[in-house]
Amino acid sequence: MSLIIRPYQSRDARPLAELFYASVHRSALGPYNQAQLDAWAPYPIDYGLWRQKLDLLQPLVAEQDGTLTGFMTLEPSGLIGLAFTHPDFQRQGVAQALYRQLEHRAREQGLTQLTVDASKLAKPFFAKQGFSVTSENQVQRRGKILVNWTMEKAL
Repeated sequence: MSLIIRPYQSRDARPLAELFYASVHRSALGPYNQAQLDAWAPYPIDYGLWRQKLDLLQPLVAEQDGTLTGFMTLEPSGLIGLAFTHPDFQRQGVAQALYRQLEHRAREQGLTQLTVDASKLAKPFFAKQGFSVTSENQVQRRGKILVNWTMEKAL
């Protein structure tokens, strides 16, 4: 089984939207309650909105043997806006491989700092990558409050 990191293609939009939904609902229950998860990743999935978002953000995509296993986005400001791994592939190096490629791309673009608003699940991962917390946030999504942390890393 070989993991590849590749550029996003428009045909990836639907499976990545489903990967996001699965990641939130199967991995984040516990740190967040069901009402918060439903607010964060509502059903039914708005595939049109996801296509627009992903076409704009052009994420890096992780693929293993034809299966999309994760994705990560880098905005021109240095913000890592989305970073998700499919629950069946977590703790297998997918996020690490995506992050390494994303940081390499950021350095090539001349960025001097990366930032991320990390969820309760993502915070330890980004801390291991050298990010430090700058603030705790309470984000409102569809009437529910979700806690995350703004983290940054100098390049």
